[in-house]
Amino acid sequence: MVGMTTDNSAKSGIPLCVDLDGTLIRSDLLIESALALLAQRPLAIFSMLAWLLRGKAHLKREIARRVVVDPSTLPYNAELIDWLSEQRTQRQVVLCTASDITLARPVADHAAVFDDVIASNGDINLSGTRKARVLIERFGDKAFDYIGNAPVDLAVWKHAHAALVVENGHSLSSAAAKVATVEKRFEVRSGGSRTWAKALRIHQWIKNVLVFLPLLASHRLLEVDSLIPSLLAFFCFGLCASSVYITNDLLDLPADRQHHRKRNRPFAAGTLPLIAGPVLAVILLVAGFGLAMFVSRSFIGVLLAYYVLTSAYSIRLKRVMMLDVVVLATLYTTRILAGTAALHTKPSFWLLAFSMFIFLSLAMVKRFTELLTLQKSGKVKASGRGYDVEDIPLIQSLGASSGYLAVLVLALYVDSTASMSLYEHPHYLWMLCPLLLYWISRTWAIAHRGVMHDDPVVFAVMDRTSQILGVIAAVIVAAAI
Repeated sequence: MVGMTTDNSAKSGIPLCVDLDGTLIRSDLLIESALALLAQRPLAIFSMLAWLLRGKAHLKREIARRVVVDPSTLPYNAELIDWLSEQRTQRQVVLCTASDITLARPVADHAAVFDDVIASNGDINLSGTRKARVLIERFGDKAFDYIGNAPVDLAVWKHAHAALVVENGHSLSSAAAKVATVEKRFEVRSGGSRTWAKALRIHQWIKNVLVFLPLLASHRLLEVDSLIPSLLAFFCFGLCASSVYITNDLLDLPADRQHHRKRNRPFAAGTLPLIAGPVLAVILLVAGFGLAMFVSRSFIGVLLAYYVLTSAYSIRLKRVMMLDVVVLATLYTTRILAGTAALHTKPSFWLLAFSMFIFLSLAMVKRFTELLTLQKSGKVKASGRGYDVEDIPLIQSLGASSGYLAVLVLALYVDSTASMSLYEHPHYLWMLCPLLLYWISRTWAIAHRGVMHDDPVVFAVMDRTSQILGVIAAVIVAAAI
C-alpha cells in the first residue's frame, strides 16, 4: 500500500497528507479509469459489476490492471501544486488516496511534489475511517495535517493536527471546523449554468432544425397538426443528442485533453464532476424517448436508430478512417428521416440524396480542419482518429467532390416531376445551384486557409456570408412556390 519513499530526515515539520481525487486533480481516477476501460470494451460494464461484489478496492485494482491513465493530461489543481512545492521544502508531503496505487503512483511522479504515496492496494479501500486509521498508525493521532475535498474526509480531519480544505463555497470548511482546526482553504469554482449548457452543447441543437426540412419541403409549415409533432421531434433529438454528447465527452477524455479546443470542455477540464455525467446522460435519454411517445411509433424507431448509430460512432466508429465521415453524414440525414416520420409521410429520395452528399462534404471539412491544425502543431497522427496529416489532400479532394455532387442532385431535382408537382415556377430553383456552388467552394477555400471553425455547421450558421446566401435562397424558394 506504500509507494515511493525519500529521505525526510532534514524535514522536521508536521507531515502533510494530500488527497488525490477532487483535491490534487479536478477529477476522479476511478471514474477516469472505468470510462477508459468502457471506451475500449463496452461490455466490461458487466465485469465491473462482478468485481464490485468483491469490494470497491477489488474493483479499482481490476480496472487499474487493464487501463493506463496518462497523468500528464489530468486536470490538476495548479494553485495547490504550487503551494505543495513550497511545503515540501519544510516538511514531508504524502499523497494519501483511495485510488489504486497502480494509478496513483504515476500521478505522484508527474506532480513531483510528494515524498511518499499511500493508496488502496486491491484489498483495502483507503477511504474515510480506513484512511484515518492508516495515517494514525503511520504518524500518530493529531500528528499530521490533511488536505481533502469531500464530506468523507471529516473522518480523517477528526484525527488531524489541522484541516486544509479544497471546496466550492464554505459548507465543507464549516463542517471541518467542528472536528479540527481549519488552517487553509483552497477555493475551486465549479461550473454554473453556462458550463452545464456547454456540456449539453445546447448550441449544437441547431443541427436538429433538419427535422423541419420535410415540413418545409412539403409546404405544410402553417399546418398546426404538422408543426406540433415536428417541434416535439426537434426537442426529442436535442435531448437525445445532448445525452450522446455527454457520453462521448466522458469516453473521449484523453483525446479531448490533447486537443487545443476540446480540452476546455467541462468534463475534460474538470469544471464539472465526472460522476454527474453518466447520471445526466441517462436522465436526458429517458426524457427524450419519453417525449417521443407523443410523436409516433415510427419516429421512436428512427430516434432509436439514431441513438444506436451515434453511440456506436462515439465508442468505435469515429476511429475508423472514412467510415466516420459517412456515419456523420448518415446521422444528419437521419434527422430528416425523423422529420418525415413525425409527419407520417414518405421520405423524399431527392432530399435524402442531397443530404448525404452535402453533409459528407461538411464532415470532410471537419476532418480536414482538424488535420490542418494538427499539421501546424507539428504532429503527425490525430489522437483517437484513424487519420494522419498525409491524408489532407485526399480528404480535401473527396470533400469538395461530395459538395459538388450535392449541387448535381439539386439540379436534377429542379428538372424532375417531383419539383413540378410542388412548385408553380420550379425553373426559379435553378438559381439555387450557383448559390450552392459558391458556398461550397468558399467553405473549402476558408478551410484550406486554416481559418475554418472546428464545426462547419456552426460556421454555416454564424458566418455572415452564409446567412446572406440563406436569405437569398429562401426568397428564391418563396418565388418558386
